[in-house]
Amino acid sequence: MTVELQAQAPAPAPEQTRARYPDASGYVERDGVNLYYEVYGEGEPTVFLLPTWSIIHSRHWKMQIPYLARHCRVITFDGRGNGRSDRPPKGAYDEREFAADALAVLDATQTERAVLVSLSLGAQRGLILAAEHPERIGGAVFICPSVPIGEPVADRQLYPWNEELDTDEGWAKYNRYYWLRDYPGFLEYFFSQMFTEPHSTKPIEDCIGWGLETTAETLVLTQLREWMDEDTARDLCGRVQCPVLVIQGSEDAITGPGRGIALAEQTGGELVLLEGSGHAPHVRDPVKVNLLLREFIAPPRPPARWVRGKSRRKRALYVSSPIGLGHAQRDAAIADELRKLHPDLEIDWLAQHPVTKVLEARGERIHPGSALLANESSHIESECAEHDLHCFQAIRRMDEILLANFMVFHDLVRDEQYDLWIGDEAWELDYYLHENPEQKQAAYVWLTDFVGWLPMSDGGEREAFLTTDYNAEMIEHIARFPRIRDRALYVGNADDIVPDAFGTDLPLIRDWTEDHYDLTGYVTGFDPAAFSDREALRAELGYAADEQVCIVTVGGSGVGAHLLRRVIDAFPEAKERVPALRMIVVAGPRIDPATLPQAEGLEIRRYVHDLYRHLAACDLAVVQGGLTTSMELTANRRPFVYFPLDHHFEQNFHVRHRLERYGAGRRMEFATSTPETIAEAIADEIGREVDYRPVETDGAARAAALIAELL
Repeated sequence: MTVELQAQAPAPAPEQTRARYPDASGYVERDGVNLYYEVYGEGEPTVFLLPTWSIIHSRHWKMQIPYLARHCRVITFDGRGNGRSDRPPKGAYDEREFAADALAVLDATQTERAVLVSLSLGAQRGLILAAEHPERIGGAVFICPSVPIGEPVADRQLYPWNEELDTDEGWAKYNRYYWLRDYPGFLEYFFSQMFTEPHSTKPIEDCIGWGLETTAETLVLTQLREWMDEDTARDLCGRVQCPVLVIQGSEDAITGPGRGIALAEQTGGELVLLEGSGHAPHVRDPVKVNLLLREFIAPPRPPARWVRGKSRRKRALYVSSPIGLGHAQRDAAIADELRKLHPDLEIDWLAQHPVTKVLEARGERIHPGSALLANESSHIESECAEHDLHCFQAIRRMDEILLANFMVFHDLVRDEQYDLWIGDEAWELDYYLHENPEQKQAAYVWLTDFVGWLPMSDGGEREAFLTTDYNAEMIEHIARFPRIRDRALYVGNADDIVPDAFGTDLPLIRDWTEDHYDLTGYVTGFDPAAFSDREALRAELGYAADEQVCIVTVGGSGVGAHLLRRVIDAFPEAKERVPALRMIVVAGPRIDPATLPQAEGLEIRRYVHDLYRHLAACDLAVVQGGLTTSMELTANRRPFVYFPLDHHFEQNFHVRHRLERYGAGRRMEFATSTPETIAEAIADEIGREVDYRPVETDGAARAAALIAELL
């Protein structure tokens, strides 16, 4: 069969938000082949993350780059055959070509010396560089190296690669004819073997997507090359002079652990065997791998200050989710109650915009490490279409941001002493503590107002499978390591919990939550009794008695701009229907009011501190489907219309269930609501007497009492 290289690579899939973007990037040409590289961070040493087999490009290092770049300079480049680098023809994929490419990138980035880090096949080009260019290489890390020494994987059946086979089962897919016939099918199988760890759906999807950024024809060309033999590999190992670290997964189903063990022996390097890990532990066990890399490349200095235990003040680190301002309001209320119980308690906040805006207005101490966090709100906004946010998928696609932020947390608590960690829907903290239980060093409290990922109906079997898999992993975490969460607090009551199951063959969410959480009741952060004199409140806030005030708000994120625009379009007709109408649009801290349309008589404000006071004074609110704002309105017994974001499982299932229990709000669909129907709803609802179920006022105190026991 004649194989011809396709002229162009497929268009890459839309890239998810990065936790860190390169400080510099460019191309270097070598022998007519353009090679794309990126540079992150600064200082010494330089870490050079080498390309692996051209089945994937340099984005597979996404979990390492943000962490390492905080401590040293990092270089990556796409190997020939994938990513933004060229796909040269036959004969251009020998290992020495990749090694020469690496040297060209070092020269182009003015790098005299670097520490190499390689994965799998990248070990061969790493060996060449370390053995033959010792003046350029200060150290070498080999992750699950694919080198022709040591025992291969025991149960991997090898089939002829260059012969057409009668079967397509298992490793028979590792065959040029199968690649050309069903390239996606090969990718699916190969990466299922790369990630043997349970619950690896996201990294498998990532790698398949990256694999599809090249072609089957190109992958065939990578095999038509001169292969490194055992004698050459052993000779290179014997010539390596720099320090060597081998990180090897014990369950490596691609090359087997024997290759890594042998490479460590032959180079005199250090071996770290990761029990239970597969062929890509830097992706599936990134915390452990990152810490091993840091210790090898740039060991952290010990803290310059230490305080005797009995001389320390009681200290808590509060990690508050930035996805919505509601967390800030309730977390601040809980913090106030904690201080009543422990007046000497010192609280630091690890938080991001827009949460920091609320905390700073209250005079809270934002830990300087917060500046190092990758912004989660920006990612969520990037995932939003017209009033449509697939929340579950958006959080899945935030994986590198969550890992980067956990590493910030890790370094912070390694160097500073805290008695207590509190995480309000701090997904990164909860997940990676359960994945790395040895990292727990203080009492830990987890808070949330919903439990259970739920699939949207149009997500089909695939989304039902994924949400079930995520729920199952969480349940397994809690069952295996119940000691991680010293307290798990559900912000609500038992009847607020949806009656659904976590998934097929998994328990009911309500039953499991009642068994594993303390229920605090809802936390509003204020007492509605303080607003019982609405006339006085309205006068204080500048609202006249003869006005009918409608406040339009979409919370602290930037995903509600489309709803604001549609309600603004409804304002002229609503004003005709309600002549006394005064509409105030609160854009929030992440939407520029200048980007919104203007209308005569309409007021647009950017950010309103203590917005809940204005909501208590209004005659109607038009809001998104977020829990905090809708529950503030419910507690203050104000009529409101709410529009859940499409595909936002929490707003469409968890929040809707809770509001229906309280008998609160009028739900409307954004897709079917015209400015005319919105104006009609405003006229129908404004000033209407409501009869909601009362909301408790002691939720913050109840939560604080449970937390305080840990101090």
